[in-house]
Amino acid sequence: MSVSQEPGGDGRAVEGLLDDVIRRLWPVHRVIVRAVERGLAGTGMTAGQHAVLDALRRGGPRTVPQLARALDLDRQPVQRLVNDAKALGLAETVTNPEHRRSSLVRLTPWGESVLARVQVAERDALRHHLGDLDPAEVATALRVLDRLGEVFHELERAAGERDRSDRDDRGVDGT
Repeated sequence: MSVSQEPGGDGRAVEGLLDDVIRRLWPVHRVIVRAVERGLAGTGMTAGQHAVLDALRRGGPRTVPQLARALDLDRQPVQRLVNDAKALGLAETVTNPEHRRSSLVRLTPWGESVLARVQVAERDALRHHLGDLDPAEVATALRVLDRLGEVFHELERAAGERDRSDRDDRGVDGT
């Protein structure tokens, strides 16, 4: 029996369970963003800026293109988020020793402090509401989400390659 035909814990095939996971991701994502933004009240920060600042906190100073790749976003929206975070005094740009024309973005001490306070509150809320989860279950959920991400990135790459190939086959003028 192949993996896709093996029944899940409730007797359904894996692909049916994966369909359910995928269908739940969008509404869960939206409610998480709303909850994060409620937790950011008073900071002036948006959930998008929180994501950028968190990436800086975890990965250190980076260029906007590096941040965009880390967040799997286009460069332009990340640049806007960085500009907004800079306007709030949460981030700053500094000279990049490896590339003169591409500045590094880093957290300011104020940004570090604000983000730390927000993340402590987030962790406390998670511990309070989800502390009953088994770490093995959470690790399995992470593994499944990572695999879904890998597969959908691959599907996206393949579709992009097909689109380029189709354009090349039609020629420059589309005929």
